[in-house]
Amino acid sequence: MRKNGKEINTNVNRALENLFKDFQKMMGIYFDDEKLLRQAFTHSSYVNEHRRKPHEDNERLEFLGDAVLELTVSQFLYKKYPLMSEGELTKLRAAVVCEPALVEFANELKFSKYILLGKGEEHTGGRERPALLADVFEAFIGALFLDKGFDEAIRFLEKVVFPKIDAGAFSHVMDFKSQLQELVQRDGTGVLEYTILQETGPAHNREFVSRVSLNGEELGIGSGKSKKEAEQHAAEQALGRLKANAE
Repeated sequence: MRKNGKEINTNVNRALENLFKDFQKMMGIYFDDEKLLRQAFTHSSYVNEHRRKPHEDNERLEFLGDAVLELTVSQFLYKKYPLMSEGELTKLRAAVVCEPALVEFANELKFSKYILLGKGEEHTGGRERPALLADVFEAFIGALFLDKGFDEAIRFLEKVVFPKIDAGAFSHVMDFKSQLQELVQRDGTGVLEYTILQETGPAHNREFVSRVSLNGEELGIGSGKSKKEAEQHAAEQALGRLKANAE
């Protein structure tokens, strides 16, 4: 016996409700307005194929989420790196909120599973399209901000984004050596010296270990695929040690 359109729609709506209830349980975040959550994951192609229903795509939420993300990341970086110049902070923030980084965050949370797509977009691989995934991540932040406020948005980022910064995932755009030099010059405490302690591995895959010292006293040790990278990591460790000693 064939189901009528009303029955089909009821089943679809029930499936979507269950999908987003599972999502909230997985995230440990429960929306007061679940329509906002669903909108965050609704692509324009889905809206175009369901014109008879009042669906709204996630583009406006993406706009808002982009602004919330920039502000929260800016605040975190400003507090975490007091020695960074405006230019360095801008460069680092750009790396954190760029499309590849947002895609990585979205993939870790399995956001693609929850995106509502039109059939055409689905068939052409839209669910895995980087730009689409990045947009959904921003839209989710926008929805979370509207539903729960700024503090809840920050708590979400403290679990998903900020630990990556703390772990050095974006250290390739950070100049720790300049920060360390600035600190030493400001305090007038002496002269920094970098020494390569170890060099191992074949020519195509070298591993370097560097030490940074202040007036002969070791401040930090770091490793990397190049001398420059090893020195940067040594400087990063030194900055952490000096900051801890100052507290």
